[in-house]
Amino acid sequence: MQVPMLNLKAQYRHMKEEILKAIEEVLETQQFRGGNVLARFEEEVKAFIQCSYAIGVGSGTDALVIGLKALGLQSGDEVITTPFSFIATASSIVLAGGIPVFADIEPDTYHLNPQEVEKKISERTKILLPVHLYGQCVDMGAFVSLAKRYSLSILEDSAQAMGAHLFEKKAGNWGDAGAFSFYPTKNLGAMGEGGLITTNDKQIAERILLLRCHGSKKTYEHECIGYNSHLHTLQAGILSVKLRYLQEWNEKRREIARYYTEHLKEISELQLPVEREGSYAIYHQYVIRIPDRDKARQFLQERGISTAVFYPIPIHLQPCFRPFASSQEKYPQAEKASQEVLALPIYPEMTPEEVAYVVEGIKSFLVNKR
Repeated sequence: MQVPMLNLKAQYRHMKEEILKAIEEVLETQQFRGGNVLARFEEEVKAFIQCSYAIGVGSGTDALVIGLKALGLQSGDEVITTPFSFIATASSIVLAGGIPVFADIEPDTYHLNPQEVEKKISERTKILLPVHLYGQCVDMGAFVSLAKRYSLSILEDSAQAMGAHLFEKKAGNWGDAGAFSFYPTKNLGAMGEGGLITTNDKQIAERILLLRCHGSKKTYEHECIGYNSHLHTLQAGILSVKLRYLQEWNEKRREIARYYTEHLKEISELQLPVEREGSYAIYHQYVIRIPDRDKARQFLQERGISTAVFYPIPIHLQPCFRPFASSQEKYPQAEKASQEVLALPIYPEMTPEEVAYVVEGIKSFLVNKR
């Protein structure tokens, strides 16, 4: 049996006619930037997240960069974030002119640890940038308290968390702004690149609108130096179709996650995902810790089971971040996680037989290892 990490072809077949109809709607108008289709999708996201503003941009990375700039990041300002995430989380800080400062993670959720963050706050700290990793919300209550205590802003990296919530409040609706990615592999994925920024602050929203279009409100008049970053209308139309299914897909992911947990929980060698109290995790990834991780991957691959590692090299150890993280800086929890985590296949179209096959593969590896 072959079990991929993701099956976008199966997702497309399920809604092919709706997708083609959405594309045809845009082709008929020949409006490929802005327009009613984009406006409609942004309104749908607003309703889904229950925020005041939702503004489409070109990618998740653009959402982070523009979000940071819209929150007033200036050259030399510090932004505290996690070393255990996709590189765009930290590189966006540099691209926006700031200085990334890292703090270690929690060992069970892999989230930025608010206690470690507080140790890193300085007079130069401007923004906190927590990541809702793997589709579960960070302890946002703690971060909101920190931000209030030290007069800081919060940008939520919600790239993996469209639909996740904590105590009924959605990711992207806790901080001053939230950045989302519609990369094709996300729970809500475009057929290409795409991103979006949420906020409840009118002034921040106006700044985002200005920044995403060369700093211009009126053609050939530019108030600031901005970017050319738009969620293309074709992508908005496709995403609008997919958004109708997102809650159903997230529930299916949770169902698969429950099966994994139920059938692996008695195995002492494994560390399984932990859901924070009050959390509704959407399992963008189902990540375990397993002994001899790389051998386990090879064993499963030989049996047709695809897996992935998110993330094998913490950001502070990446060569391009040497100017921002000295060799003396240690983040033991992030470094340990990078050597042990393994993401299992999880997507709404997985069959019960495929899920069971993955479980049996893991059990077989551990029996052979013993």
